[in-house]
Amino acid sequence: MTSLSVLDLSPIVEGSDAAQSFRNSLSLAQHAERLGYNRFWLAEHHGMPGIASAATAVLIGHVAGGTKTIRVGAGGIMLPNHSPLVIAEQFGTLESLYPGRIDLGLGRAPGSDQLTARALRRNLQTDPEEFPRDVVELMDLMSDQPRQHVRAVPGTGLKVPVWILGSSLFGAQLAAMLGLPYAFASHFAPQQMMQAIALYRSTFKPSAQLAEPYVMLGFNVFAADTDEEAAVLATSMQQAFVNLRSGRPSKLKPPMPGYMKHLGPAEQAMLAGVLSCTAIGSPDTVREGLRAFIAQTRADELMVTSQMFDHQARLRSYEITAGLLG
Repeated sequence: MTSLSVLDLSPIVEGSDAAQSFRNSLSLAQHAERLGYNRFWLAEHHGMPGIASAATAVLIGHVAGGTKTIRVGAGGIMLPNHSPLVIAEQFGTLESLYPGRIDLGLGRAPGSDQLTARALRRNLQTDPEEFPRDVVELMDLMSDQPRQHVRAVPGTGLKVPVWILGSSLFGAQLAAMLGLPYAFASHFAPQQMMQAIALYRSTFKPSAQLAEPYVMLGFNVFAADTDEEAAVLATSMQQAFVNLRSGRPSKLKPPMPGYMKHLGPAEQAMLAGVLSCTAIGSPDTVREGLRAFIAQTRADELMVTSQMFDHQARLRSYEITAGLLG
């Protein structure tokens, strides 16, 4: 049976601030734990007015410290922004504090615009082999007997589970080659999803971490008691996508009934494309959407994300979703 997990961007809603977002993230993680979700991941983004999870490892520690059993991790850390040693130390620290509960998902995008990326890294690597080398170096630092002289303390020997994240064929190839679980960002970039899944599964090489391919897919869910209510709740996320793609990133805005009717054909087509892996509606509608998506992809796990303005409505959406695949 396909398991369910949570992806949270710790959204900053209009009229609020990051401090409240962090309280909401912990509240959501505790709620997800009670409901039986498998893991709770936070994503690294920078310079985004509506996303508070920039210091991802710090926030993971906050969430893990306020929960007891749910796995907590990064979905993901954008490794080109960091040295492998720093990430090994950060996640070695988290694993030491919360043993057996920490995941480390790695992506190669900057998680920001080019100016912010330059401020983070000071120089922008253009070598396509840099990311694979950094992944291998990071995994070596967390192994029992690192080949390099430098040591991650804490980190060495802790073997935090590593995932490869992606939205293209590059990540699928790398995850398959290294024998790692693969998470595809189908919740906002679904265009190459089926091709990437097929490539990953067909070329997968077993490793010490993983014997068989394991696919996790991002999926947007906006569940409410009625289709009409869910459609209104989803407009906050729709506004966020349009604003971001138009170069106007903003805090998460309140729902706007009838929002789609105000958009031009190009904006409507853009939303239809990027949000094709989405279920919006009542429990029956969402159940049908989830089952169809799982039948199409044979996903081992879904990483459910729900960018809602109202925190209580978001908690209710995850509550509804938790009971739909049993």
